[in-house]
Formats: sequence, structure tokens, C-alpha cells
Amino acid sequence: MQWGELDYLVVDLPPGTGDVQLTLIQSVAVTGALIVTTPSIVALADVRKAIEMFRQVNVEILGVVENMSYLNCPHCKERIDVFGHGEGAHLAKAFGVPLLGEIEIEPQIRIGGDTGKPVTSLGEDAPGAPSIYAMARNVAERAAMVSKTSTGSVVQIL
Repeated sequence: MQWGELDYLVVDLPPGTGDVQLTLIQSVAVTGALIVTTPSIVALADVRKAIEMFRQVNVEILGVVENMSYLNCPHCKERIDVFGHGEGAHLAKAFGVPLLGEIEIEPQIRIGGDTGKPVTSLGEDAPGAPSIYAMARNVAERAAMVSKTSTGSVVQIL
């Protein structure tokens, strides 16, 4: 497939440190890895292993994104930390990388993924879109900063 001229190519990978990650690292120049986790403490074991693997093969860690970070109650608008909160920030701090975003649990995000029409295509004010736009800006800024010191052009997401 021909992509044309791209600013970034983002590759969403399964969690962990498997053959897919290693093959990509060995096949193309990678600007950095974006680590995506949930706030659940159980999720962090695999994430820590992935960070260590990327560091061993000299792939820059762009930062951490905490997915399913919280839920805004549709009735009272209060924030509910369904899976806990802040583990992404703790992880980022422990590894000395930035926290690049917290994505909420929002039905429109799932619906957009299921229908092939991402919530971001509905505009920056669509339900669930503001946190994704903010995260994307942070990732682009960080990737641009890292790419000034590297030759890669692929952002890898775990």
C-alpha cells in the first residue's frame, strides 16, 4: 500500500514484548514507542516489561497514555475512576517519561471505532474527542522533539 507523504505512521500493536514488536523494530526506523496502559495495577507488569525491552533495543519511549482513565457520569457529570486512577502518571514518573494523555471511557469512542468513524472525525467538541485531540497534540510534539535526534519516522503504540 502506498501511503503518500506522512508526518507520522502510528502502528497499534498488541501489548507485550512479542515477535511483532521485535520484527517492527528490526524492519523500519522507529522514532519511538508510545506506551498505552490502563490505570489497573495488574496491567502495569506487561507495560514495564515493554518499556525495558524498548530501552534495551534503543527505542525512545515517547511517553505514556492512560486509556480508560475515568468515566464522566452521564447523569451527574461526576468523574468516576472505574479502574483506579493515576497509575499511568506513576509509571511515567518512575521511568522518567511524560504522561501524554488520559483518555476517558466514553461510549462514542467505542462506537466510532466499531463503525469506522472515529469520534475525532466529528470535531474537537464531540463526546470523547477533547482528550484524544489533547493526547495527539502531546504525542506529535514529543515525537517531533525526539525525531530531531533520531532518523526514524514510525511511532509504535503498545
